[in-house]
Amino acid sequence: MSLPNPSTAIATVIVDELARNGVRDFVLAPGSRSAALVIAALEADGVRVHVEIDERSAGFLAIGIAKASGRPAGVITTSGTAAANLMPAVVEADAAGVPLLALTADRPPELRHAGANQTIDQVKLFGDRVRWFCEVGVPADVPGANSYWRSTACRAIAEATAFRPGPVHLNLAFREPLVPLSDDGRTQAAPFEGSAAGRDDGGPWTRVVRDARISGVGESLDGRVLVIAGDGAGPQPGRPWPVIAEAHSGARGAGTISTAHHLLSDTGFLEAHVPDVVVMVGRSGLSPNVARLARRAARKVLVDPIGWSDADRSAHEIVAEMPPPGVVDGDWSSVWLEAEEVGRAALDEFLDGLPAMSEPRVARDTADAVGEGGVLYAASSMPARDLDWFMRARQVRVLSNRGASGIDGFVSSALGAALVGGPVVALAGDLSVLHDQNGFLLGDRPDCVFVIVNNDGGGIFSFLPQARFPDFFERGFATPHGRDFEALARFHDLGYAHVEEPAKLPMAIGDGLSARGVQLIEVRTDRTANVEIHRDASKAVSDALVRARGH
Repeated sequence: MSLPNPSTAIATVIVDELARNGVRDFVLAPGSRSAALVIAALEADGVRVHVEIDERSAGFLAIGIAKASGRPAGVITTSGTAAANLMPAVVEADAAGVPLLALTADRPPELRHAGANQTIDQVKLFGDRVRWFCEVGVPADVPGANSYWRSTACRAIAEATAFRPGPVHLNLAFREPLVPLSDDGRTQAAPFEGSAAGRDDGGPWTRVVRDARISGVGESLDGRVLVIAGDGAGPQPGRPWPVIAEAHSGARGAGTISTAHHLLSDTGFLEAHVPDVVVMVGRSGLSPNVARLARRAARKVLVDPIGWSDADRSAHEIVAEMPPPGVVDGDWSSVWLEAEEVGRAALDEFLDGLPAMSEPRVARDTADAVGEGGVLYAASSMPARDLDWFMRARQVRVLSNRGASGIDGFVSSALGAALVGGPVVALAGDLSVLHDQNGFLLGDRPDCVFVIVNNDGGGIFSFLPQARFPDFFERGFATPHGRDFEALARFHDLGYAHVEEPAKLPMAIGDGLSARGVQLIEVRTDRTANVEIHRDASKAVSDALVRARGH
């Protein structure tokens, strides 16, 4: 069967081959030069298409889809600044190891560097931030075109999902006609008569099989071993060692340590609990107290699924798989679990005793309101930290854009996760929502409840040295905005509720999930008081440890 023109042919083949390789979702932003890709995606069987007006939001929507589904997701843009607007999402996907497929339409070579409309240099537009770049070339009806296009799509998937997953950029130059006609009224093209068929079995054109990797640490681990599980770690069942599990590690189940940040703020506890070996799984770094402990260990082993995640460059070995246990110190695990019990009780008692809305309790109670196995998407600044420092040990899937830890695209990422893994509860700061409010322009309305902590600015800066300089702190760092989130909800036709009493937040979240669609729940807090609350929470845990040691 012939296709009306080469542009239609390459778009049809690329979309089909990506689908054969497991891609189920494409996000597109409207544009002209990408018309062939858009039409191919809309007509393809077995894939879902999601439309975003803002390309930056589209990129982060695809990130949310890929993180929640565990599969590569494609994002399609037209040429020019549309493609350039994918940069923040590509940066995040690079740092977080997310298999994002950037499919950017482009002008053909004869229109480049000639002042043609909507044309920039898109060759290696994202630099070293992608695992692989391919200038696919202007489509033509030549022998081998089909196999070239299909094998290119297969390699894109292989590169995006390899040992170090991440973004891949395919730049596709199209000549007109851009729609499935041989004559669009402006430009004529000969039909594409070559083969455009995939493998008869419906599978990929090229299958990639990877050998099982063998651990780089030949011997077992003995003594006082401590596991620190960060982003990408996943569940750590059956570990004979204590596991400090960051909230978004996927490992914070029963029997793990949820209060390490506060336990290690106690100098006496820290000095008595320096491990012989610390095993870092995934990418951690939310608690400076935990990082301080890790640096004190005699040996640091990094089990790294997404790259060289050793920010302080203190790892002794970097390996692909968890080393086996040797001689296990049973008392070592017991003392950590006993401290967790003391710390958890003290922390919960402190939070429950606060009369007004507080950001730590909002984080804890929001996580509690998400059902077992549910999805909670956290903004990457204070919300991610508050979940790490205050969320109880329970099986909630916490996602966040902590690869580059930027503010970009939070709304879109949460909505993307809800499209494929919903319903989703999102814990947001006010600025993260305002920064990506274009994400609410998404035509589809998945079930997603946004709990917005509104402290009228950048709350995290109140914890930093800049806060000591009041003459320029508010304007230059805190950046108060005074925006009305109820008005924002009305503008985007979203549900809205304002919760003032701490005990009523879980019910409001449940009501939001029952109402379906996109819901905003606003809670207002005070930035200055928030700093003191965090300090008092750690002190409450430290005081409880002192009392326990006294007994």
